[in-house]
Amino acid sequence: MEVSTIQERIADMARRYPERGLTSLNRYLTEDWLKAAFKKVQKNAAAGVDGMDAREYEGQMVNRLPELVKLAHSGEYVAPPVRRTYIEKPGKSEKRPLGIPTVEDKVLQRGVVMLIEPIYEAEFYGFSYGFRPGRNAHDAVKTLHNAVMRMETGWILDVDIRKFFDTLDHVSGGTAGVKPKDDI
Repeated sequence: MEVSTIQERIADMARRYPERGLTSLNRYLTEDWLKAAFKKVQKNAAAGVDGMDAREYEGQMVNRLPELVKLAHSGEYVAPPVRRTYIEKPGKSEKRPLGIPTVEDKVLQRGVVMLIEPIYEAEFYGFSYGFRPGRNAHDAVKTLHNAVMRMETGWILDVDIRKFFDTLDHVSGGTAGVKPKDDI
């Protein structure tokens, strides 16, 4: 059965039975499914910690996929560490950390996304844009612009929560050094 047909079935089940958890998706995670997932993996991306690029992985895929499927089904799969690199931030002296997974890990991640995406797509609102198929940041900005123009609002609040989690007290669950205000 084709991937798109299975995804349509999953989406249909998610729509018809929203109160039920779909618990038998693991059976679809097959070698053929992961081959389809590999087709969606970016081929010119940097190699992970194993040094293997997409072309090299493709040459070994037939031998590697059976073990990957077995590990995923058994729950024994452990993602390899990501390769950490830093990239320039345009116009800034600081660099942004970037984690680069192995191609094999990307294949399994993509395969899992292909299984659960039809379920969650049924749950998203039309105004949700983040990491959804057929949508991007430009679409979100255009929608926001149109909404603001229709509402004739004068306020847009852009909040950057960078380093917010650095301020959390991870022991007690509170915010380190910040007292809660009673008037909020």
